[in-house]
Amino acid sequence: MTLALDTTPRVRRTRVLPGFRLTLGITLAWLSAIVLIPMIALVSRAAGVGFDGLIATATDPRVLASFRITFGASLIAAAINLVFGSLLAWALVRWRFPGRRLLDGFVDLPFALPTAVAGIALTTLWAKHGLLGSIAEAQGWRVAFAPPGIAIALVFIGLPFVVRTVQPVLEELEPELEEAAALLGASRLQTIGRVVLPELIPALLTGFTLAFARAVGEYGSVIFIAGNRPGQTEIVPLLIVTKLEQYDYAGAAALAVLMLAVSFVMLLAINLLQTWATRRHAR
Repeated sequence: MTLALDTTPRVRRTRVLPGFRLTLGITLAWLSAIVLIPMIALVSRAAGVGFDGLIATATDPRVLASFRITFGASLIAAAINLVFGSLLAWALVRWRFPGRRLLDGFVDLPFALPTAVAGIALTTLWAKHGLLGSIAEAQGWRVAFAPPGIAIALVFIGLPFVVRTVQPVLEELEPELEEAAALLGASRLQTIGRVVLPELIPALLTGFTLAFARAVGEYGSVIFIAGNRPGQTEIVPLLIVTKLEQYDYAGAAALAVLMLAVSFVMLLAINLLQTWATRRHAR
């Protein structure tokens, strides 16, 4: 019995991106420089107040009110953007009308417009004697320098995240699927609920998460229209800046760590929900 030797030359596998270790090292170093090291410095600075000081900061009525306003308005704004951003994306993809390209370009305006400019414009528009504010005042509604004004500012800066996340999915969704559902006797509502919506759920959750995360950290456009009254229209970023102006650096760092922790927990919950929806859709 003879043994045959494999004389086939071995082909060395080459990576598409050469220098993996070097690339990974540079990536981790850059990530550490811009994310990890500042976060560690923030936590270490907040540690100066101690655990009791952190608890005292978290239970302060003014801080609790600012958290309630910030996260409540952010959730409301993200929910509004989820609905109307999806409708806008649907109109841009499914319909052809005069001024469509111009409207599509306006969607990205909050990306390019400085937030301070947006805040001044919204305040001028919704103030008591503004174009829309006067109409609201006539109906007994106060928008500027009140919680509704905060929500409007957050809707403005968060709209593009939902539209630009949902729009590509709608473009890839073939209209033939909707036509086939209609031919099989499905109503328009059934077609949206059973054909269109399941395809959009992952994108909708992603857009909602991005809009919410953007709204939580917003500062420039809100401070002009909010009124900044402690306990009523004061947001967490403004309270952090106030502590910095009072040279309370440890207190500002503690408040920032609390906001970071709450934001991380909420985003983690939303991402887990998004992962669950994606896996369910894949089945």
